[in-house]
Amino acid sequence: MRRFRFLRVLKILVMVLAFAALASFVVMGLWNWLTPALFGWHVVTFWQALGILLLSKILFGGFRGGPHRCGGHWRHRMAKRWEAMTPEEREKFRASMGGCGFRVPDAPPAKG
Repeated sequence: MRRFRFLRVLKILVMVLAFAALASFVVMGLWNWLTPALFGWHVVTFWQALGILLLSKILFGGFRGGPHRCGGHWRHRMAKRWEAMTPEEREKFRASMGGCGFRVPDAPPAKG
């Protein structure tokens, strides 16, 4: 049983490394194809492309994953607050947020 776990972890590690290498080659190819011609910038190596990929992941994507990416935590907290509001508080909240392009539901948000 322990051997299968090791093999599974090894397989996942190899797949992650292969994906990172492939993505780095794609970034390197696109960078070297576009930026020197368009902007006059230098070409990059594989390791520089990997760094660009990692930097863009940190700056734009973060390292979170899974089903909570679409504001699940915020949505859950807001649903709890909405349920605790009185009808007058809800109306006041609707009035304060209505002009901001923020859609406020008429009924409490569904749980889930």
